[in-house]
Amino acid sequence: MKTNSFLYLGFFVPIIFWATTIICGIIIEDYNHFSNLVSELGALGSKPQYLFTAGLVLSAFLNVFFIIGLWKSCKKLQLNIIPILFLSLYFFIAGPAIYPMPLKLHGITGLPFPFLMLSPVLALIFWRKEEHFLKIRTVAIISFVIMMFSFLVFVPNVLNEYFGLKQRFLYSGWTIWSVFLSYRFLTHSKIKQITRNNNR
Repeated sequence: MKTNSFLYLGFFVPIIFWATTIICGIIIEDYNHFSNLVSELGALGSKPQYLFTAGLVLSAFLNVFFIIGLWKSCKKLQLNIIPILFLSLYFFIAGPAIYPMPLKLHGITGLPFPFLMLSPVLALIFWRKEEHFLKIRTVAIISFVIMMFSFLVFVPNVLNEYFGLKQRFLYSGWTIWSVFLSYRFLTHSKIKQITRNNNR
């Protein structure tokens, strides 16, 4: 497959994740996305357990190919791949899906996952010299700030009735960042292709 085909997955992986959580939430009676944990959707013995596992594992698997697309694009543009390596930590979402709550491995297998929030910060650092054509600064800052709000899960006195919302800040920021990177690298690829065709 061409690199561009992999880059399009930056749009589809978040769609799979959010569609999975929304559908599973509908299946569980009285589930509230703002107050209930994401993991409750795939908890051991829950109605949508296997659907939840399948959706998250599928998104983790497809994200690998998205990362490959980004890696190839970075190589062509001679960009540092460290921000992409941190974004690849989304793959670890498969762990908590395969080992549902309350199994001990549920929390352990997903430990590297939150560190993906460093991807936009590292992009600002390592890609700063290429900002003139990447134009990532604004979205990188926005997505990082949104993901940082997920740390509110450690502050029980803030939004204490909305633990699910606090969790979803991380997924929301990741969604914005993934979709934007997909869009930005695809746009740059198309511009480069048009320029190449015009020079023939």
